[in-house]
Amino acid sequence: MLSNEEKRTLLDIAESAIDQALRGVNPQPPALAGLPPRLARTGASFVTLTKNGRLRGCIGSVEAYRPLAEDVHYNALAAAFRDPRFPPLTPAEWPETEVEVSVLSPLRPLEYGSLDDLIRQLTPDMGLVLEHPRGRATYLPQVWEQLPDPELFLASLAQKAGLDPSVYADPATRLYYYTVEKFTRRDLE
Repeated sequence: MLSNEEKRTLLDIAESAIDQALRGVNPQPPALAGLPPRLARTGASFVTLTKNGRLRGCIGSVEAYRPLAEDVHYNALAAAFRDPRFPPLTPAEWPETEVEVSVLSPLRPLEYGSLDDLIRQLTPDMGLVLEHPRGRATYLPQVWEQLPDPELFLASLAQKAGLDPSVYADPATRLYYYTVEKFTRRDLE
């Protein structure tokens, strides 16, 4: 569990990167010296932007490969300016945009014998990664709020990967699950 100070620091990093880019400054990743040690260790994160309660951008790393603070910095910039589903964030939108940081646990394999077995194992605190030779996709646990039905959740995840829901019966399919610690400024008030 991250402390509130660590959460505030990660939100500061994400918001500062976006704010600097919007002002035309080239945002530099945070200096790791002086950060809480946990934020300097490798970690995986997603940064989600919402405007008036609607998704405005979401980019992240499923697996840890760089310091968590840097991961948040780069994912914040990608969510604001490089999410292919949205035009780049504008300065006019920034005051109405909420930043949410999700810190991911390590991926764990999800073994199942059948679709029914898989559905029985799913819980709303799970994020899922679907891997297949023809596609890969993930859904954060937050997606359960929009897709609470496990069958629809799985079908939508397959579609996001460019695959048919029958992919779950393919022996080449691999599923992994993770949990997240997610927070916004409102959560820390």
